[in-house]
Amino acid sequence: MDKAYWLVNVRLESGYRYEEDRITGTETKIYHLKIKDGQIFQIVSADIPLNDGLQQMNAKRLLFLPAFRDMHIHIDKTYYSGPWKACSPCDSLASILKEEEELLPKLLPTAQSRAEKLLGLLLSNGTTKVRTHCNIDPIIGLKNLEATLQAVENYAGKQTHEIVAFPQHGILRSNVAGSVREALRMGATHIGGVDPASIDLNIEKSLSTIMELAVEANVGVDIHIHDPGHLGTFTFKRLAALTEEARWQGRVTISHCFGLADVPPQEQAELAELFASLGISITTYVPIHRTTIPIPLLKEKGVRVSLGDDSITDHWSVFGQGDSLERAGRLAERFRWSHERALAETLGFITGGVIPLNKKGERVWPQVGNEASGVLVAAHCSAEAVARRAKRHAVLFKGNVVYGLIP
Repeated sequence: MDKAYWLVNVRLESGYRYEEDRITGTETKIYHLKIKDGQIFQIVSADIPLNDGLQQMNAKRLLFLPAFRDMHIHIDKTYYSGPWKACSPCDSLASILKEEEELLPKLLPTAQSRAEKLLGLLLSNGTTKVRTHCNIDPIIGLKNLEATLQAVENYAGKQTHEIVAFPQHGILRSNVAGSVREALRMGATHIGGVDPASIDLNIEKSLSTIMELAVEANVGVDIHIHDPGHLGTFTFKRLAALTEEARWQGRVTISHCFGLADVPPQEQAELAELFASLGISITTYVPIHRTTIPIPLLKEKGVRVSLGDDSITDHWSVFGQGDSLERAGRLAERFRWSHERALAETLGFITGGVIPLNKKGERVWPQVGNEASGVLVAAHCSAEAVARRAKRHAVLFKGNVVYGLIP
């Protein structure tokens, strides 16, 4: 729907409700939004009659939220949409990687189809930006990447996508630097890595190889670092030093960052300040099987933190719903963010920092000129949407309804 039209009777947040300087709720009002050329062209009160003859789509007073982002998922090796299969028993990371060597070739014939089904699940839950990691390894070569590229191409008019060339078995351990270079030529947008210490057994060479390839291809970096404690934090510091040396500020992400949860608060604060100074961002799936990284501290220090689903029903994990709003709700529960503004601001972790109201209670989204990408949900306000994982009725991407029907 590239032509102009009106999305009428849309609920937008208009400010906070106060009692004795304490926020007690969120005020909302009903508006009409004129959508034109993929943008919000005009916002008027629902009291104003519309007489310009443009098509009208009735949102029936549903709340309009910014579109969601899943910034860490693996769409190339999921069982989703296929027969049920639980994880096999394993006693080490090495045994999972060994299983993967046998499993991925068997999954390849349906890899594109399953990836597309998973993208559809994400879309139905309001996600219009996806960063997926895609295996580059000696067993599967570039075939999973080929399937992933085709899958995301088939969703190009509904979502935007970033693809991380991910050496799951270690860029050194599996000797795939050449394949990763080719993956970046083929269309991968980022280079990944995994545990330079415990997988590659050489922190310096592993990180240097990754950064050199990133600079050569002019792409971003997104590295899985699961290593705990001081092994993990030492790796963070070396990555930070290489980021500064390469002048790659603002282009590096650490996924998982588990070691940050294992060190004293003073060291956490120092690392958070280091990350913020170099624009190193963090992505987490809010694990519940171990101590959660100090997300409130990271936020306070100005570190960009995003959420992702990670594995969805695969040989690593049987869990996951492909629902960014569920993940945001879990984050709020984990840190007991149960008051109105804290809940509302949790939305920023799945929208790239976009939230409807600023700290003063002024509406900052949507505004005229914003991209018309958002989610219509059955909730009164952002806080309720996060706490209750509100039902999604429709998803807009650049002005087009890409999921659901306007009721």
